[in-house]
Amino acid sequence: MKSRHVLASALLPALLTLPAAAHDIVRRSDATLPIATSVQVPAGADWVFVSSTLAEAHSDLAPPGSPASLGDTAAQARSVLGQIAAELEAQGFAMHDVVKLGVFLVGDPNKGGTADYAGLMSAYLEHFGQAEGGLPARTTVQVAGLPVPGALVAIEAVAARSGDHLHD
Repeated sequence: MKSRHVLASALLPALLTLPAAAHDIVRRSDATLPIATSVQVPAGADWVFVSSTLAEAHSDLAPPGSPASLGDTAAQARSVLGQIAAELEAQGFAMHDVVKLGVFLVGDPNKGGTADYAGLMSAYLEHFGQAEGGLPARTTVQVAGLPVPGALVAIEAVAARSGDHLHD
């Protein structure tokens, strides 16, 4: 019996220094919010950072640079999230790998100058309402303006996945 304790005592420090069997990304959520309250990414994860992205033209009938050419907040958010999805795919990632979003909303003139949070959420939930990888942490702020006239939405993304994904 004593030899088992000695063996266990000798192996314990070695076991504690071994990497965990699963190097998973850990996402903590609040059931009342469709965002993660925090995301922990393990060492050795693969990362991709997507620059702030603006909407593509929504309507060719409206004058370029007009709010109508880019659409409302929901249309712009759909365009932006679609572009982010395409950029991630080009890098071998997917939307479920997103761990952090930074969202910048301009106040919508049709909503008294307040940010159309509901419009953003309608597009956001299309991508993250049932995210297989979990929800990203997110910051959403209202800004005075964006570099393109009529732009109401800009989003930047950070995606990560466990470094051992190739072995899954």
